[in-house]
Amino acid sequence: MMWCKTVIVLLATVGFISAEVHLKENFDSENWEDTWIYSKHPGKEFGKFVLTPGTFYNDAEADKGIQTSQDARFYAASRKFDGFSNEDKPLVVQFSVKHEQNIDCGGGYVKLFDCSLDQTDMHGESPYEIMFGPDICGPGTKKVHVIFSYKGKNHLISKDIRCKDDVYTHFYTLIVRPDNTYEVLIDNEKVESGNLEDDWDFLAPKKIKDPSATKPEDWDDKPTIADPDDKKPEDWDKPEHIPDPDATKPEDWDDEMDGEWEPPMIDNPEFKGEWQPKQLDNPNYKGAWEHPEIANPEYVADDKLYLRKEICTLGFDLWQVKSGTIFDNVLITDDVELAAKIAAEVKTTQAGEKKMKEAQDEVQRKKDEEEAKKASDKDDEDEDDDDEEKDESKQDKDQSEHDEL
Repeated sequence: MMWCKTVIVLLATVGFISAEVHLKENFDSENWEDTWIYSKHPGKEFGKFVLTPGTFYNDAEADKGIQTSQDARFYAASRKFDGFSNEDKPLVVQFSVKHEQNIDCGGGYVKLFDCSLDQTDMHGESPYEIMFGPDICGPGTKKVHVIFSYKGKNHLISKDIRCKDDVYTHFYTLIVRPDNTYEVLIDNEKVESGNLEDDWDFLAPKKIKDPSATKPEDWDDKPTIADPDDKKPEDWDKPEHIPDPDATKPEDWDDEMDGEWEPPMIDNPEFKGEWQPKQLDNPNYKGAWEHPEIANPEYVADDKLYLRKEICTLGFDLWQVKSGTIFDNVLITDDVELAAKIAAEVKTTQAGEKKMKEAQDEVQRKKDEEEAKKASDKDDEDEDDDDEEKDESKQDKDQSEHDEL
């Protein structure tokens, strides 16, 4: 059985070697800007990223990431790496986002580009291969974008994936497989999955309505018909409104000046509305007519929807009204297990963040209480001073009146 063990070891080794990490960026160096390029695209007011773990964190060093630092700014920075194709391999895109400013409106996504991108001119219209990540703007937009470029056009996912909107770190993971399936995970938990052809409009529909087919003229799609023997009662027709029988002409009404007096109208309690005959089941009812479909001659299958022929740049291309978002833990790989292992640490990170933030909130709460008490005490002192001044003024007045007497 020695040969069997050798084969198993060999296969394991081959599997290990075949896994590739194309980009792993943890922003663990003060010199991170040496490998990231800021865009200088004209006409945009760009903000700067700063390296920081934020105001609350689990580990001051490990949790450092790049944070948007200026309100109402565009942010555009990218990093290049060795180009690759995901042909016949999974593609995993993963990164963490921490909206510690409690973001009101702004992007938190990444874009993947091919090697033709001019990094110094990256902007919102720069062609990209994939756009992935959270986007928040008010209560109406809290979604995860998953957009693929296909034949020069960007295609949005047809499903609505809700993103996290709290102030803690969250991992976003996109997995695209060679069988044209995908998964979206948040904090290592699957929130959406499916087939690329089904959930994007890359291809023309497989079937279309037969243009030569029309509903037959004798097709009866009314489920009920009026009862031919039902007759409207003779006393049915009553006016909807009648003069108020209890109304009387005001005593000061002048017919010559005010015109002929007419009583106000009220709803008629005997009004029954428009008469409708009773309905019977239609004996000729055939159901709703369904337009027959035929194969779409414009449909062309594509088993390479997943394929990105060249990826070699990842960029943050964002607009934020309120700055403070921290990006970290960027990973592009074909190793699904590695991504899952890294993302599994998020629970520990979140626990540390929550602990520190709760302590900070408690300190702030006590400080606010002390300041409120000081303000209240000052108001009381001011009122006492006012009362004393009033008393002194009254005493002076009384003394003056006494002296005059």
